Amino acid sequence: MERKHFIKYFFLGALSCLSLGVNAQTSTKVYSVPLAGNAFITTGQDGGAEISGRNGLVKWSSDQSIASVYFRTEKTGNLELKLKAKADAGNSSKIEISALGKKSSLDIKGAELSETAALSIDVKTPGYVQVNLKGLSKSGDNFADVTELIVSGEAASEGLTYSNDPDYYYWSRRGPSCHLNYTIPSEGNVSYYYNEVTVPKGEDKIGSYFMANGFGEGYFGIQVNSETERRILFSVWSPFHTDDPKSIPEDQKIHLLKKGKDVHTGEFGNEGSGGQSYRKYFWKAGETYKFLLKGVPDGKGNTDYTAWFFVPEENAWNVIASFKRPQTNTYLKRFHSFLENFSPNQGYLGRQVEFKNQWVYDGQWRPVQSVSFSVDNTYRAHQRIDAMGGTTKNGYFLRNGGFFNEIVKPGSKFDLVNKNTAPKIDFEKLP
Repeated sequence: MERKHFIKYFFLGALSCLSLGVNAQTSTKVYSVPLAGNAFITTGQDGGAEISGRNGLVKWSSDQSIASVYFRTEKTGNLELKLKAKADAGNSSKIEISALGKKSSLDIKGAELSETAALSIDVKTPGYVQVNLKGLSKSGDNFADVTELIVSGEAASEGLTYSNDPDYYYWSRRGPSCHLNYTIPSEGNVSYYYNEVTVPKGEDKIGSYFMANGFGEGYFGIQVNSETERRILFSVWSPFHTDDPKSIPEDQKIHLLKKGKDVHTGEFGNEGSGGQSYRKYFWKAGETYKFLLKGVPDGKGNTDYTAWFFVPEENAWNVIASFKRPQTNTYLKRFHSFLENFSPNQGYLGRQVEFKNQWVYDGQWRPVQSVSFSVDNTYRAHQRIDAMGGTTKNGYFLRNGGFFNEIVKPGSKFDLVNKNTAPKIDFEKLP
């Protein structure tokens, strides 16, 4: 979770009433959709083809690889699709372009980028359009280098939504993050947050981070790192703002107080810096997991944060880690959850998560019964808007990725009566 993105969305999130915009070039109604920020290898990922953050589709050698480009229309009507592409020097190729049930073969010749012939499609429902590129034949090693999808026509007359800012290409391919900001039912000193998380079956895509107990200085949740590895992750940011943990002054470093069994600890950077802990644990989709977080001042100008995870197989709370954050004197603030994808190559896949039964403790347990929905800067900048939240029968949900078309206005509030009994936790017996 990039710290600068987090700070901006949190303080602006509750105020945002986003009016969906477009990356419009209204003078010509012709749009150049860069593959660098809007394309993915959706089939045959092992074939060597890549989406370069600067050059688009490259290293396209396998006819098993399919590249998909996405953009969103605001109205219906005809669209003309062209490519800006080139072949290897002295070679030529034939590729297939398809979208909305239509397809055409295109000849790619010449080592200089040029526009291809067009494919005409009919958009019957406003929303995201997926355009697929597949190699048919080639005389050289690669089918083509493709930098842009060129779009024009009636369905584009009110603009298109796509990633047009190179600073956002990486974030757009990851997809927009989205968040639930819980309304705290207490004006007292809150020392514990409790939450339960269920990832529905099939929604546990690689690259997903389902963050359960977020607070003003860090986050705690579960993620999918690979086909064989999953983690419980707990991190606390340093009060010194930097992406380089080595630059943090000694008196502002996060200090480890304790850690649980099989827990790895260390520093993290690149997206803010601080102390990080994780335990490899193969949690399962479809099961509900419990999270408990404590945050209290130590009386010396610092605050101690401790995270526990309830392991169903042991029927017991396990400590993940406890960190001391210097130059901090606070109880828990800004209870929130979020959903993100941290793998750009997986950004075309959808994911969803349910958060339920939230409680805070200020001397007694108090139920959370209201949230607001917010989004990150990728969404705010109208680079990509497939993110939403709402209520379920038992709690709240977040969904992102997959280029779906439903819209939930950022800043929307949701109320849900928590009819569950308070957590029964003996704080003195926690490990």
